[in-house]
Parts: sequence; C-alpha cells; structure tokens
Amino acid sequence: MKNTSASLLLQSLGSGLVGAIALNILHETVRQFVPEAPRADLLGERSIIKGYEKAGAQPPTGDKLYGMAMYGDVVSNALYYSLVGISPKQPLLAGTALGALAGVGAVTLPGPMGLGEAPTTRTPATTAMTIGWYLFGGLVAGAVLSEWRKR
Repeated sequence: MKNTSASLLLQSLGSGLVGAIALNILHETVRQFVPEAPRADLLGERSIIKGYEKAGAQPPTGDKLYGMAMYGDVVSNALYYSLVGISPKQPLLAGTALGALAGVGAVTLPGPMGLGEAPTTRTPATTAMTIGWYLFGGLVAGAVLSEWRKR
C-alpha cells in the first residue's frame, strides 16, 4: 500500500484496533481464572450506568450492559492506541508510552471519576496487571504499525 496520508491513517487506526482487541482478550480471559485480575468490564458498565442516570434514563442490565461496555472499551481503546501513528518512525516507542500512560490512568482515574478503585487497584497484583496489560495493548499496536509500515 502506498504511504499516502489516508493509508497512514488507516494503518494507525487498524493497529490501534488490533492493540485494543488484544487488550480486551487478555482482560476477559485472565479475569475468568485469576481472582486478582483487573475488572475493566466493571468500570465500563459503571460508566454506562452513570451516563444513563445523568440523562434520566433507565440503564441497560445484564448481557446488554456487558456488551455495551465491551464495545465501548474496544472502540475507545482502539482510537487511543491509534495514536501510535504520531511517531511514524518510532511506533513501538509511541505504543510503549501510550500503553504505560493508559495503565497509570486506569489505576488513578476511576476513583476520582466516581467509578470505584477496586476494579483496578484492589491488590498490588491487580494494579501491576492493570498497568502491564495496558502497556501490552500499546506494544501490540506499536508492533503492528511498525510491521505494516515496513511493507
């Protein structure tokens, strides 16, 4: 693919999506087996509930709420991780920085946002996994973009 502005944008968006999907697969798989695993799904659900309540509407429940949380998580993380394209010559470095920042944000922001701290900080292991997993998502996005740009 010729490196036009449009193709570079598509590559960045695509690599962000791959990073976000990798992050969500990791989150959702490990939380089934590890009690200390982060619960990003709960943060997403709480965020949706708060939005509905602020709008004066009845929030969804059950599978619909979970599905909305997963969709929102993938979309928001994909857009965020697509920022790896801001460093065309160093996407892996950009992915590392973005992932580390996302991880730190995931452990420091939910409390002040009224979403609770426990889903990402209930134990030191939970905190470490949270930061590490967001770092993983950024690394995946950066590595994918790096490979695509070589072609």
